[in-house]
Amino acid sequence: MLKGFRYRLAIFFAVLGPGFITAMVDNDAGGIIVYSSAGARWGYLPLWTLLPITIVLIMTQEMCSRMGAVTGKGLSDLIREEFGLRVTFVVMALLVLVNLSNIMANFAGIAGSLELFHISRYVSVPAGALAVWLLVGALELTVWQRVP
Repeated sequence: MLKGFRYRLAIFFAVLGPGFITAMVDNDAGGIIVYSSAGARWGYLPLWTLLPITIVLIMTQEMCSRMGAVTGKGLSDLIREEFGLRVTFVVMALLVLVNLSNIMANFAGIAGSLELFHISRYVSVPAGALAVWLLVGALELTVWQRVP
C-alpha cells in the first residue's frame, strides 16, 4: 500500500515537471522580505494570488524546458534567432542586472540575519560569499570529474 502511494506520488511530481520546483525556489531573502511586508500590510488578502502565480511559473518553466529539449538551444539563442542581436543584448543585460540585484538581496539577507546574532556584516557577507564560492567550485569540480 505504501509502496504504491510512493510510486503514484513520484509519478505525480514527474508529470508536474520542473515548474513546481521553480515556484518554490524563489523563497530567498528578498522574497521573504517582500512576503513579510505584504503580509504585514494586507494580511491574508493577497493569498489567493499564490495559485495563479504558481500555475504561471509552472507553465513558464515547462515551456522553456520543452523549447530547450526540442531545439537543443538556450533561451538567448532562441531570442536572437527570432528577434535579432539588439533585443537579445537588451534582454541578457536586463537578466544580468536582475540576477545581480537578487544576489545583493541574498547577501543583505545573510548580513541582516547574522546581525541578529551580533555577527558583523563585514564578517558575515565575505564568509557567506566564500562559502558559496567553495560550494559552487566543489559542485563544478564534481560535475567535471563525471564528464567523460
